[in-house]
Amino acid sequence: MTDLFNFSQHWYPVTPVADLRPSYPTAVTVVGVPIVIWQPRHSGTYQAFVDQCPHRLAPLSEGRVDEQSGHLMCSYHGWQFDAQGVCQSVPQAEAGFHPDQQPQLCATVLPTQIANDLLWVWPDAESTELAQQTPLPLSPQIDASKGFVWDSYLRDLEYDWQTLVENVVDPTHVPFAHHGVQGKRSQAGPLPLQILTSTPERIEAESTGRFSSHITFEPPCRVEYVISFGDQGKQVGLVTYCVPTVPGKCRIVAQFPRNFALTLHRLIPRWWAHVKTRNAVLDGDMVLLQQQAQRLQQQLQTQDWKTAYKLPTTADRMVIEFRKWCDRYLPNHPLWQPQAPSLAPSPDHRHMLDRYHQHTQHCHSCRSALKTIQRLQWGLLIYFVASLALVAVLPDAWRLWPGLPLAGVGLLGLGIAAWLRFRLEPKFWFVDYIHAERP
Repeated sequence: MTDLFNFSQHWYPVTPVADLRPSYPTAVTVVGVPIVIWQPRHSGTYQAFVDQCPHRLAPLSEGRVDEQSGHLMCSYHGWQFDAQGVCQSVPQAEAGFHPDQQPQLCATVLPTQIANDLLWVWPDAESTELAQQTPLPLSPQIDASKGFVWDSYLRDLEYDWQTLVENVVDPTHVPFAHHGVQGKRSQAGPLPLQILTSTPERIEAESTGRFSSHITFEPPCRVEYVISFGDQGKQVGLVTYCVPTVPGKCRIVAQFPRNFALTLHRLIPRWWAHVKTRNAVLDGDMVLLQQQAQRLQQQLQTQDWKTAYKLPTTADRMVIEFRKWCDRYLPNHPLWQPQAPSLAPSPDHRHMLDRYHQHTQHCHSCRSALKTIQRLQWGLLIYFVASLALVAVLPDAWRLWPGLPLAGVGLLGLGIAAWLRFRLEPKFWFVDYIHAERP
């Protein structure tokens, strides 16, 4: 009998470390386990607890890091927990009560590691020894000593883990789903794909076409592309970690390494790449994949994927191999088996493409840029009003100079404020993606 895959006993990246706020507890969910990430005051390490207070199960992620003790405080009754999860304070306790000597009052601690600029969590508190023995699924491309630079990105998605992995291992959707962002429809064509390895621990494939690509799926979450082109050793990669969260949802944590254009990488702000390209890529197939997942679940009530899907080309081989892997090791897993899904007749784009709640609020770079843009708008508007008021009270002899330049600069500031408000700021919140409107 084939051993079933245990999702809980693996390492998952939950966020780029740069996006964590040390003074704020952060809530995440991994394989159905609610987790709070927090940093003890004056400590450079992050801790992960199961996100519930042992007192009355309130979420610790709604708590705070106490200024004096540096411990994680539950905001319901003020219980405090140190970095090891030991309860150090129960404000309601009588004199002589020692909470640190009561094991049943401890928070549940989960193993964590920091590597490749990411925070990793092991969601099973009962297998900490196994966690210590299990290597992280790291990418060899995330290595500055090899001449690589990279950007890290995360987003919560409106479809399940299985749909995300299947999508990422399929390169042929790019010219259509991401037309004008990461490809063109006119560039689509046959893509010979050969399976090199297929084991319980790894599936590898190689494709030839305009570029040579090596694709790796390392269960449960790493999907990696190594794309080589030219005769000078240039290489670009895509490292995605597909993190199951709850049934019907998942999180993508992605890194984009390359070993060329290093100066350009340093000059372009991280947030600009996110709002200009990264979000747009995921917007391009969000509705498609959410609807595909629902339709597949309906079809699986009466048939299997082999008949529901029609996969006639060699370009579909990686998808087929991944589906076979799921059949073999993940039958009827609840992470992607929602009960009898019903199809929405008209998908709510504003909800499904909600960039702010799916990405911006989690990304330090985008949060900071959005705040700066909003402040800059107010500054420019204030300058516009002040410049007009000043020109209005200038003597007639000064109206032409310096009055006219002052008014002109004020109008320019108003134009910039309008561009920030109506063109740039929406990219942090919501941008509709309608394929029929993309020539």
